[in-house]
Amino acid sequence: MKLRVKDAAELLKVSEKTIYRWIAQEKLPVHQVSRQYRFNRAELLEWATTKCIPISPKMMEEPGDVYIPSLEEALRSGGVHYRVGGSDKVSVLRSIVNILALPEEVDRQFLFQVLLARESLGSTAVGDGIAIPHVRNPITLHVTRPLMALCFLEIPIDFQAMDGKPVHTLFTIVSPTVKAHLNLLSKLSLGLRSPDFAGVIARTGSREDIFRQAGLLDARLAERLTVKKERTS
Repeated sequence: MKLRVKDAAELLKVSEKTIYRWIAQEKLPVHQVSRQYRFNRAELLEWATTKCIPISPKMMEEPGDVYIPSLEEALRSGGVHYRVGGSDKVSVLRSIVNILALPEEVDRQFLFQVLLARESLGSTAVGDGIAIPHVRNPITLHVTRPLMALCFLEIPIDFQAMDGKPVHTLFTIVSPTVKAHLNLLSKLSLGLRSPDFAGVIARTGSREDIFRQAGLLDARLAERLTVKKERTS
C-alpha cells in the first residue's frame, strides 16, 4: 500500500511539515511516484520502530480476516531463549534461526539469508541494547502462524545501533502475512515504550513474568481500541 504525506503524518502522529522535513533530511524511507511522495506501510513502521517514534493505533486496524495473535500468544509460540550464543551479528542471527520453532518445510538457510539482507539495508537495532531482526517480506516464509522469538544473548554484540550500545536482547518476528507482521511490530513498538513490559525485558525476567506483562499489555491495547470504537459509534 502506498501512503501519501498526510497518511504518513497521521500514522506517525506528526505534522505534514515534519514529514517534509524528514524527507529533506533523508531520514524517512520514501518513494516518488509521478513526482509525488509515497510511503510503504511496512517500511514506515520499521523506520518508526527503529527510531522509537510513537505510532497511531491505526497501524493495527487494517481490515480483513487474517489471523492476528496477541503479543503474549506470539511470544509463547516463538519462545523466550536465554544465553543465546554468537560473537557477532552473523553468528547471532544464525543461532536465532536455528532455535526458531518453525515447520520442517521452512528453509532455515533462506530465512537466515533474508535476515542478513534486511540488516544490510540498515541495522534493526532500536537502541538500549535491543534489536528486532525481521524480514521485509514476511509472506515468502510460508509459516502457518505468526510468532515472535525473544532471545537474550550470552555476550552483547555490536549491531551498529544508532546509540552505539551493544545489543543483548533480540525480538525476531516471523509471519505468513504482511498484516500480522505489521500488527506484531506495532504491538512490540508500543510494548517497548511501556515501563512494565520494557522493565521485565531490561532485567531479563523469567518466561512467565514476560508472558504476564505481555498479556497485561494486550489487555490495555484491547481496552484502548474498545473505547475508541465506542466513541466513534
